[in-house]
Amino acid sequence: MVTSRSALSREEIVTRLQEILGADQVETEEQALREASVDRFKKYTSVHGIFDGPIPAAIAYARSTADVSAILAFAEENVVNVVPRTGRTGTEGGLETIVEDSIVLDGSRMDAILEIDPVDMMVTAQCGVPLQVLEDTLRAQGLTTGHSPQSKPLAQMGGLVATRSIGQFSTLYGGIEDMVVGLEAVLPGGEVVRVKNVPRRAAGPDIRHIVIGNEGALAVITEVTVKVFSYQPENNRFLGYLVDSLPAGVAGLREIIVTGYRPSVARAYSEEDAAQHFSHFADGKAVVVVVAEGPKGIADATAAGVEQIFAGIPHEKVDPALIEKWFDNLNWGQDKIDAEKREMLEKSHLGYTTEVSIDWSGVAELFESVMRRARTEFPRAADLTMLGAHSSHSYQTGTNLYFVYDYDITCEPREEITEYHEPLNAIVVEEALRLGGSMVHHHGVGKYRTAWTHEEHGSAYRLLRVLKDGLDPRGIMNLGTIYPREDVSSTRAATTATSA
Repeated sequence: MVTSRSALSREEIVTRLQEILGADQVETEEQALREASVDRFKKYTSVHGIFDGPIPAAIAYARSTADVSAILAFAEENVVNVVPRTGRTGTEGGLETIVEDSIVLDGSRMDAILEIDPVDMMVTAQCGVPLQVLEDTLRAQGLTTGHSPQSKPLAQMGGLVATRSIGQFSTLYGGIEDMVVGLEAVLPGGEVVRVKNVPRRAAGPDIRHIVIGNEGALAVITEVTVKVFSYQPENNRFLGYLVDSLPAGVAGLREIIVTGYRPSVARAYSEEDAAQHFSHFADGKAVVVVVAEGPKGIADATAAGVEQIFAGIPHEKVDPALIEKWFDNLNWGQDKIDAEKREMLEKSHLGYTTEVSIDWSGVAELFESVMRRARTEFPRAADLTMLGAHSSHSYQTGTNLYFVYDYDITCEPREEITEYHEPLNAIVVEEALRLGGSMVHHHGVGKYRTAWTHEEHGSAYRLLRVLKDGLDPRGIMNLGTIYPREDVSSTRAATTATSA
């Protein structure tokens, strides 16, 4: 029987890593390893000191592409599972170590901004560069990546690309996949590949997308080049509206987008979700938030167009200063994470999310069906303290719905995931797939949505599977992420039989 575990002992793995990297780049302290075995999907159990999964053998801190290459060569030769990470803000279990004695390959010390090119409008950075640092550096030069996820104070460039991240200004700038010009990555076995920086090409399939969004299941991203844009915050226009419902708000967003306007931010919040974000003015209403930016003429024209559209929708206007103030405090850094930990311990209370995407025509049904099922079929519905959703990223053909659920936890801490998070997550994913949407919009598949990977891709799953079979035949890369674990095990068994 082929297993997913190396024949090497933990001690042998650690010794070899120390030989490759030096002892100062290999972490084996017990608590650090325990914390490295999970990501924010298990934030409630981890804050209670519960780490039930397999613990990694070591955290290997790479300082160069050569380090990454050497680690992956060693891992493939000895069939050691590798879990790559940078900023550690993953939320779907993609950073979990589900194989005993895995190597957690940390790229956070590869933190150099390599080149800022204001002529060709690109910046190149190593995988461990924090997005906040990159943005601060660029903005000092009148530039911006346009990428601003809520995790910006903590997230790092490699992880953002690996998880197909999206930011708050995506309606104008797009997701990370729209920003990446070129990249460098290391494949299982240690081969280094580079996708060159060009504006566009028609030289076969766009191979950037083999690496973008791979979540460490196919390769380790070591360097990225992304577009930059002029930074002109003095022209920003903030708009807010109170409307009757989330579907009414999304209908307004649709009109903005399909008419041809591209504000940087276009969001609609259900009454329930709005109450927690805009309690000082929502007054039981759904809320729509729009930000127009860019050159003054474009920002002014976009704002005027949005105002004209909402003139035909029943609404109440919100003071723009209130919207601007809210945006200034939207991102979360270590201070908010620490506050969340205190609340989890003191109040046995948790808030979490599941985000999916859907065509415009399916928004109302998806929202209503999830709300109904969560209230009537979820066994612990009485513990819900808030259930709502918002649309935060829109496209010509549809939008995302970001379902938010808060609950008081009345079970043992160890049971929180199975009693609350997993069943609520499943309801959202099942309804999105039933209505033809996607099971995940931007947080990645991780290890907690792989049960639906086949249904998500249908007949096209073969294309995804060929990538895994071809690039990672020994199945060492982040087992159980994106690809169901049994698929990778069968690949490895077939490979072993063939080589024998």
